Amino acid sequence: MRATLPVLGLCLFGAFAPGSPAAAQPGDAARDPSPHQVRSVTVDASVRLEVLDWGGSGPPLVLLACYLSAHVYDAFAPNLTDQFHVYGVTRRGIGASDRPASGYSVRQSTADLLDVFDTLRLHQVLLVGHSCAGQVLTMFAAQHGDRLRGLVYLDGATDPTVMPADVGVPMPDPASLPRATAARRQRTWAWPRPVEQEHLDPVIRKAITVDARMTPDYSKVRAPVLAIYQAQPPFEEVAEGYSIRNEPERAALRQEYAATRALYTRWQQDLRAGAPTARIVELPGANLFMFLSNEADVLRELRRFAAAVTIRQRYDDAVIDAGLLHRK
Repeated sequence: MRATLPVLGLCLFGAFAPGSPAAAQPGDAARDPSPHQVRSVTVDASVRLEVLDWGGSGPPLVLLACYLSAHVYDAFAPNLTDQFHVYGVTRRGIGASDRPASGYSVRQSTADLLDVFDTLRLHQVLLVGHSCAGQVLTMFAAQHGDRLRGLVYLDGATDPTVMPADVGVPMPDPASLPRATAARRQRTWAWPRPVEQEHLDPVIRKAITVDARMTPDYSKVRAPVLAIYQAQPPFEEVAEGYSIRNEPERAALRQEYAATRALYTRWQQDLRAGAPTARIVELPGANLFMFLSNEADVLRELRRFAAAVTIRQRYDDAVIDAGLLHRK
């Protein structure tokens, strides 16, 4: 299925993107100029995960990807080291992390992440997750909210169990859609350079993106939430990126556009219902890798959110201190 926004292909249905990489290993020092240290952390007794450490001053910030390695953040992470100590975790089965035959459920991924936090002695973490890593963020916050400073979903506060037909606007037959122009395909499906040569094992990718799908329960999330979504520009602007030959193709593209918008509206409503104070931001024209396509926007929103969380924590601490003094 060729979706108007790539999240549908990557996360909802788990399809390969056009031109997906399929060779070599990430993290080769000769072609990895990102200023991080690389270490291995053992989780679940015997599974080794790759952890990247960019250093930095301030509270810990941990970056988690979907089915790509933490090297997806190689260009983005250094921008945060002036305010945070930044780490990236490569999930099991991906990149330089071990590839056991099992353990790809959201629950096990959550347990793996807790093991990493324990090993690195991380507390009050700002946890950032991209795409399907959002499922891990939600469960981790529900189970270990005391370890978190806040959650940041990068197009990750979605529900992979909700299909377009569930929101009343089914996707059109893919064969009826016009072909995207080369320029649109390049922008929509551009892969970050640090991971464009990673080997993506289709079995593991399916285990993470399809077999592990579950409905998120935001009602148990107590940490502050920032959810940033890619958003569609106006339809006519989208249509300019396609070679539309006739009105039926235009109608099919409009139906896909409407179905995509309906899905995002549903996902945001569900998030708001479970986490009423969540901050929701849409970035028109961003692609799935919004931290690269719209780096400045994501950095601005993340810093603004972190500042608000700090102010709130200081206020809460002052209220607690005042209460203790009153009791005395």
